[in-house]
Amino acid sequence: MCHSELRSFEKNMNKFNEAGIRIVGISVDTPEKTREYMLQKAGYTFTFLSDPELETIRRYDLVHAREIASGKDIARPAEFLLDSSGTIRWRTITENFFRTARPEQVLEAAKALP
Repeated sequence: MCHSELRSFEKNMNKFNEAGIRIVGISVDTPEKTREYMLQKAGYTFTFLSDPELETIRRYDLVHAREIASGKDIARPAEFLLDSSGTIRWRTITENFFRTARPEQVLEAAKALP
């Protein structure tokens, strides 16, 4: 997700909390870089996990190979709703790094789940 989308999720944290949704981001950066940039500099309050080896990202089939600017493998933008057992109940994955689900879409999807 680009930062404008992350900020929109941060701005709606109360709504996610009220819906019982815990937001977790996964970054290909090292734990140190993730902590420094996402938490300290950008000020996000939700949990970020670090996956520099792309193990989890690969498991969810979210690897974008050889990103143009860096030439490195990165994660494609995606949003998932998982239940308490870890089962994916809803997801959206995009090839366009500038188009992701909006917080309202995720909240509506969560309400629609049985």
